Amino acid sequence: MSLTQKELVEELKVQWKKLWNERVDDKVRAEGIAIEDYVKLFVEKGTIIHATRNFKALNFKEILEQNQIANAEQFVPPSPLVGGWTKFIRTSITIQRSQRNRRAQLYVEPKKEKQQPKKGGRGWLHV
Repeated sequence: MSLTQKELVEELKVQWKKLWNERVDDKVRAEGIAIEDYVKLFVEKGTIIHATRNFKALNFKEILEQNQIANAEQFVPPSPLVGGWTKFIRTSITIQRSQRNRRAQLYVEPKKEKQQPKKGGRGWLHV
């Protein structure tokens, strides 16, 4: 990997963060709009970058591939579904917790002998 690619990726990351920090949120239409032109990100001014329905969100990995960066996967962290810390926690640590709780679930309290109800189960009579 050459130094120029690393510098280009760092520059793209700076523009990517700037794009998301400086967007305009349209609360009526529930979407985010780009304020400026980001030539290297292939985003023009007024482009919708975030919306709630029927929208394909921008992907940093695709932008790296459009800029012809080799091994774009190295610069983007993996999805939590594919791998990473979140998947490790979900598959390893949470399973261990549930196994620990099994002992508590198997514990059965000893049954107490019920006392005879007062007044034959009719409760107290107030006269």
